[in-house]
Amino acid sequence: MTMDELKRQAAAQALEHVRDGMKLGLGTGSTAKHFVELLGERVQGGLKVIGVPTSEATRADAVRCGVPLTTLDEIDRLDLTVDGADEIDAALNLIKGGGGALLREKIVAAASDRMIVIADDSKWVATLGRFPLPIEVIPFGLGATQRAIVRAFELCGLSGKMTVRAGPDGHAFVTDGGHWIIDAHLGQITDVPRLAGLLNSIPGVVEHGLFIGLASIAMLAGPAGIRVFERP
Repeated sequence: MTMDELKRQAAAQALEHVRDGMKLGLGTGSTAKHFVELLGERVQGGLKVIGVPTSEATRADAVRCGVPLTTLDEIDRLDLTVDGADEIDAALNLIKGGGGALLREKIVAAASDRMIVIADDSKWVATLGRFPLPIEVIPFGLGATQRAIVRAFELCGLSGKMTVRAGPDGHAFVTDGGHWIIDAHLGQITDVPRLAGLLNSIPGVVEHGLFIGLASIAMLAGPAGIRVFERP
């Protein structure tokens, strides 16, 4: 199977957890896009669900596929969120944000009773950090924010190159919320909760791509099939 076929296989397995009447968080990225497309096929067949998209790109996909949408202003809780991840460890901690939607993704995941992560098995790692950690920041005072981020890294025994993510036009990538993203190349993050806490305390940091305690189940597709991991 191609990588894309593996992703679609994981999305199909996650769809088996969807029941009539559910309120769903719809993730962002190539794997989540497969889930939205497959969900749309079920909706056309009579399944009654309503979704909250985590990005404008996902909103457009859901509309195209005929998935009814709402917002977290109109409903208070979601039954299930299905999303991808850039890295997953054995505790089901995640790095997310490669697609730039980490803030909305985290808001939606935190408002959900369960979160299923779907990915190809290359995303499974022993220690998070091989994938650059996205940190969403306010452009104002960027230099001060970057210096504070470096201090947070040092307190965790980490160092690495930081780059402001560029968009297709060569200028800074702008998130749906109007912020910028710093990608931090750290190699290994040995104390994920501590780093998350330190980044949360920096005023210029809007959000970061460490998702801790949010994923309930990970479904990883590989040549041998789907492997399912549940958080204890």
